[in-house]
Amino acid sequence: MGEGDGALRVAVLGCGVVGSQVVRLLQQQAGDLAARVGRPVELAGVAVRRLDAPRDVDLPEGLITTDAAGLVARDDVDLVVEVIGGIEPARGLILSALEHGASVVTANKALLAEDGPTLFEAAEKAGRDLYYEAAVAGAIPILRPLRESLAGDRVTRVLGIVNGTTNYILDAMDTSGAGFAEALEAAQRLGYAEADPTADVEGFDAAAKAAILASLAFHSRVTASDVHREGISEVTAADIASAREMGCVVKLLAICELREDDGGEESVAVRVHPAMIPRSHPLASVREAYNAVFVESDAAGQLMFYGPGAGGAPTASAVMGDLVTVARNQVAGTKGAGESAYADRAVLPMGETRTRYHVAIDVDDRAGVLASVALAFSEHGVSIQTVRQEGRGDDAQLVVVSHGATDAQLSATVDHLRGMDIVREVTSVMRVEGADE
Repeated sequence: MGEGDGALRVAVLGCGVVGSQVVRLLQQQAGDLAARVGRPVELAGVAVRRLDAPRDVDLPEGLITTDAAGLVARDDVDLVVEVIGGIEPARGLILSALEHGASVVTANKALLAEDGPTLFEAAEKAGRDLYYEAAVAGAIPILRPLRESLAGDRVTRVLGIVNGTTNYILDAMDTSGAGFAEALEAAQRLGYAEADPTADVEGFDAAAKAAILASLAFHSRVTASDVHREGISEVTAADIASAREMGCVVKLLAICELREDDGGEESVAVRVHPAMIPRSHPLASVREAYNAVFVESDAAGQLMFYGPGAGGAPTASAVMGDLVTVARNQVAGTKGAGESAYADRAVLPMGETRTRYHVAIDVDDRAGVLASVALAFSEHGVSIQTVRQEGRGDDAQLVVVSHGATDAQLSATVDHLRGMDIVREVTSVMRVEGADE
């Protein structure tokens, strides 16, 4: 491979928002890439769905094709960059590329979160690299630090804002007092949200990224189906206002934790849901469509990685970083570290995960109400950290923040409250993160 002029040849699958930027960087930085890699890096071809689609980059005649399967099977292709997304045909194309001797750089979070082990095993069998920094948090280098920089440390927690669309919406709700629907409409108008925003606002995108982060951080196989997922469509302006009164802000968080039971057995807890965090927490200052990932480990302590989490150029930056590393490995006749799943820790069910709740309850304004509500929490083994009461004529609102308990205990408490005669409505339930229990 790469014979003749000694160039390494790159095939790019997809020429959309990210792919066009990858192609542009390959063309514009050819000299620098050759110097960094040790050999020239050339574009071998670009696979697209439609030849006549408008593109943000000029492609030399003869390099564009609709035959992606044929492109990845060519014996003169050394590296394949996959930025088409989705499960199929991406999975088949990546597997074919590896089987034909090419290393692969991918940005495909959905595929990695659903069937990563199949891809890792194929790369190991082929003796080739599979790199995927661009799959999580755009330009932010977070996967490589987890896989390499912290490989000698013990990571205990990864807490992140990994979806720009939801962060933009929640930030708009916080700064303007708008409701969810109004903020979503504004995000769509400005191009921060898709016409069909389901993958973002219901947490599917963040859950895929959480699975990848947890797999790397805890050396265990975690898939998207292992991740407890809740979106932000039920978050109200009242929730945002209540958070503000507590000195908090609401964020959609991806939370990956290492948990240890009384017998010393370790497991992994992975969840995505909206949560209140103190405004003093580093993640609270992450505004608009930016992403940030907060990592805690035994030796390094607390680290935070911040930057643009999406977009053509930022994501292409992460792709190109992987491409240079993989190309250097090829020149040196070596390969990078593969999958690390030796710990094989079980994923803890959400009900057994320790969390805290913020609960707003409309109740009858009469004597003994507070005591009855406190008793409901106590009966399920949940202690109350704070309680605030606001009277409004014949009814009142109680705002209760709990100490840490299992999610099952807290969920049972809320169900109990909803069945009480004195409770008119449980108007809001939201988890609280990032503060002392």
